Amino acid sequence: MINGADTAFILAAAGLVLLMTPGLALFYAGMVRDKNVLGTIMQSFVMISIISIEWVYIGYSMSFGPDVGGLTGDLSWFALKGVSNEPSPDYASTIPQTVFMIYQCMFAIITPALITGAFAERVRFAPFAIFSLLWAILVYNPVCHWIWGGGWLGAKGVMDFAGGLVVHATCGAAALAAVMVIGPRRGFGRENFVPHNLPMTLLGTGLLWFGWFGFNGGSALAADGVAATAFVATHLAGMSGMAMWCAIEWIKVDKPTTLGAASGAISGLATITPAAGFVGPNAAILIGLVAGFVCYSAVSAKSRFGFDDSLDVVGIHGVGGIVGTLLLGVFASKAINPGGVDGLLAGNAGQLGLQAFGVVVVSVYAFIVSWILLKIIDSTLGLRVSEESEAQGLDYTEHSETAYN
Repeated sequence: MINGADTAFILAAAGLVLLMTPGLALFYAGMVRDKNVLGTIMQSFVMISIISIEWVYIGYSMSFGPDVGGLTGDLSWFALKGVSNEPSPDYASTIPQTVFMIYQCMFAIITPALITGAFAERVRFAPFAIFSLLWAILVYNPVCHWIWGGGWLGAKGVMDFAGGLVVHATCGAAALAAVMVIGPRRGFGRENFVPHNLPMTLLGTGLLWFGWFGFNGGSALAADGVAATAFVATHLAGMSGMAMWCAIEWIKVDKPTTLGAASGAISGLATITPAAGFVGPNAAILIGLVAGFVCYSAVSAKSRFGFDDSLDVVGIHGVGGIVGTLLLGVFASKAINPGGVDGLLAGNAGQLGLQAFGVVVVSVYAFIVSWILLKIIDSTLGLRVSEESEAQGLDYTEHSETAYN
């Protein structure tokens, strides 16, 4: 039966997750140069339109529709046919299926938006939009079904509470493929690409942090103790990730930075995502501390490989999602969430192996499909803007606007 409290909670959570996409737009936009502010914002913001349309017609059905061989849902729910205000016993038995559908839509929106930080300041808008649509169909929807929609990885026991694999690992793998295919920005290694507006980035961080309570807390799909567990774990991991990143900067460069504080918070939030509903407060703090250290190290290492991951998508979201998925296999406890699993510390070493298997499968699949898509689009339409357009800035050349007059 439909529960009014659960329904209201998930509707509010869906709104919070939607807010994360404009928050991400501001987070990214503050870190680029002032000639690329609107172009960067637009790449995130337009996903609200493109992916919502895709989700209504095929995305929801591919992700959560009747299973086809454990690989995808069929298209029997095309254009939301048969998706009603009755509860769905397979996914959420106390809220209307329409509420579950729109909540999951918000996850589908922000995932390709996260990828855009990797190739900020150098990609044409139209090919980018085509890539994002195809990526949602060929990567996000199948992986979502594998884990959350009754597919084969979920059936094997791979766990992901709110998107460490479905969201962060997939976008991180795609970001790595994009960096390799598209190449670095003009002047990379010779010029210092200084963020043009760090207060904008901090505002985006705050909106992301706020929205993350809906992202993780709402993934309980009920206003219950699991939601409370996830809410608390989310905050504690975010604050400890920030603390660790700032501490490392303090030791290495004598001063903590605002950009480091923002990066540390996002690393903690991304890393706790897969485990949020399965771990207690102390484990959440430890996960956040590990996130701050590992993600800082990953971001610092990118220059050694010559990768221009403009806004550190691979180092923060990709690495964070993978680390969090593995740590779920260490810290998860049925004493915290009776409906979850036990991890290594609770005597179930096999869960860690399952989590590692899920990481390998999802990351490799997302990387290969993303690389192929990018190669095809680049060879047919051309992903890069011209050198002249890159020098002039994407705001004017792609959108005929300027952020600051």
